[in-house]
Amino acid sequence: MVQKYQSPVRVYKYPFELVMAAYEKRFPTCPEIPVFLGSEILHESRSDDGAIHIIERSCKLNVDAPRLLKKIAGVEYVFFIQKNTVNWKERTLRIEAHNETFANRVVILETCNYSVHPENEEWTCFEQSASLDIKSFFGFESTVEKIAMKQYTSNIKRGKEVIEHYLKELISQGITFIPRWTPPPVYAAAAAAALDSVALGTTKDCSLLFPLADKLDADYIERYLGQLTPMQESCLIRLRQWLQETHKGKIPKDEHILRFLRARDFNIDKAREMLCQSLSWRKQYQVDYILQSWRPPALLDEYYTGGWHYQDKDGRPLYILRLGQMDTKGLVKALGEESLLRHVLSINEEGQKRCEENTNIFGRPITSWTCLVDLEGLNMRHLWRPGVKALLRIIEVVEDNYPETLGRLLIVRAPRVFPVLWTLVSPFINENTRQKFLIYSGNNYQGPGGLVDYVDKDVIPDFLGGDCMCTVPEGGLVPKSLYQTEDESENSDHIRLWTETIYHSASVLKGAPHEIVVEILEGESVITWDFDILKGDVVFSLFHSKRAPETTRKEATLPSTSAAGDNMQLIDKMWVLGVDYSHMESPLVCREGESIQGSHVTRWPGFYILQWKMHGPPPCAATSLPRVDDVLASLQVSSHKCKLIYYYEVLAGIPGLAVTAASLSIWSAPEHSFLLRGTECSSTAAPAASCSQNNCRR
Repeated sequence: MVQKYQSPVRVYKYPFELVMAAYEKRFPTCPEIPVFLGSEILHESRSDDGAIHIIERSCKLNVDAPRLLKKIAGVEYVFFIQKNTVNWKERTLRIEAHNETFANRVVILETCNYSVHPENEEWTCFEQSASLDIKSFFGFESTVEKIAMKQYTSNIKRGKEVIEHYLKELISQGITFIPRWTPPPVYAAAAAAALDSVALGTTKDCSLLFPLADKLDADYIERYLGQLTPMQESCLIRLRQWLQETHKGKIPKDEHILRFLRARDFNIDKAREMLCQSLSWRKQYQVDYILQSWRPPALLDEYYTGGWHYQDKDGRPLYILRLGQMDTKGLVKALGEESLLRHVLSINEEGQKRCEENTNIFGRPITSWTCLVDLEGLNMRHLWRPGVKALLRIIEVVEDNYPETLGRLLIVRAPRVFPVLWTLVSPFINENTRQKFLIYSGNNYQGPGGLVDYVDKDVIPDFLGGDCMCTVPEGGLVPKSLYQTEDESENSDHIRLWTETIYHSASVLKGAPHEIVVEILEGESVITWDFDILKGDVVFSLFHSKRAPETTRKEATLPSTSAAGDNMQLIDKMWVLGVDYSHMESPLVCREGESIQGSHVTRWPGFYILQWKMHGPPPCAATSLPRVDDVLASLQVSSHKCKLIYYYEVLAGIPGLAVTAASLSIWSAPEHSFLLRGTECSSTAAPAASCSQNNCRR
């Protein structure tokens, strides 16, 4: 397995030329880096104008490895080839290094870049990436990988400290300014001519400056996300980059991405799968808008015994839940699971918002909150089976979509019936979350070792013996007159979150595509669609038929954590393509994780069939580097079922649409379509009876 590393952007608040002077002091030897024993210049060259300077060195390193391993390998030291290319005109340094020792067994590649800060030309940015691929090493592949990763990560931050050490040394010697490179007179004249041509518009400026908004600064990570190890930083950056490449829409906030990485112990593949499923869930049920759209019923305001209450000693937002005073059975019977789940989700969304606010207030990262649960009054009524089932389902949704948001759970006044409830609930709670629980029975929460260790005394609620008045509702029994009738109650088999969502869910089975039909009564209508591929790769097609298809339905059995969906087949197996129905769209391969939007302008009435069918795996290629799309495909749990959510709409009868479009030479055939997948667009002329289309990945 190839191990990879990507650093955040590290900023030196010194000019590029001064940083380069400090960097050169590392050679030929550097006492500040003990493993670096020395270097020898193999090749050196300069451009005619002196702007580009290339140095190739052989570097000798002392690897901290067991003596036995060195003896088996037959080497005491390892050698690397390092190529430095400094461009004084552009003010950049690119460092490329690879191992020379054991090159046929181990491949180590490293690239570093120094460049001018895009927003302050007196500052210098540094980025670093590396990869390690151990092909074979005398049966010690795993050991060598661990040694290499440990030593590499331990030296990463040391590198910045060394540069800063030599910067201070230069400053102590009175060297605080080094002039920028200027071209020799003959080249200066040529440069002036080039500037004149730019002014006349005869050349194009192709310089590339990266915006720090698209990258993570090391100081930003420390200030807003906390202390991370180099490999944890690398996982965050790589997952963030992957999201930028595959989800060109709204990218989750950095602290949100980091929570999913923590939940999966920084296993980037597992975190990516969990995060992608959560993002699809948020989109399908419009969770991003819950704080604006959800208004709790008056019944919840009165009988739901929970609310926010200042913060704990660490600055985490504090949520108080008087669970023992809550009539869970009454709330479920009066409101149903749907309303309770929505309310819990709104609490979690509000908690994330409060964490961001406290991060700014206290000047340190606050990424989780504390929950104080009072169980005074808990009894067998709270063990009502439908209520416990509702609680377990809510826990499941929260665990899947809000990982690592709970910093600490303080449970006080736990009664004798609590172990029964804990036995039912604890198996559904993640082990990392369970370790954050502190449980106090009776009055053990009072005094040292109790609440005062975690919550300031002037914040402890009055009902727990504190001095602070708490506005959390006291609850009580919900009147039975407010219970829903049997007809009004929600289906208790599963939580139908956002039953009014505009999206439908579907499964695509092997040999059984999912199809929907749109009947067009007028010409020049527009069929629009928007779908997300949740699992697997599918092929999307649009067909037209003058015959009405018959419905064949296959029920898809989905896990309880997924949105249920059906498989619908419309195209009869006896139909002949080109006779009974025809292509209106060239088939489009859609990869797992992609969002597709598109529209089709019709000319003829009839029945238009949108089809999604399973896409078979591509033939094995000789290349060793997978595409981002292939990485998405590798996350599939099963090769026999694909999942998607979709929405479609018909805008009927738009007079003159085709005429207007044809006058602009947009289309090359009677039928017209658009498919949107992002910003990388390409146009191809379609054959007759089809259309031109713009395909973009998003």
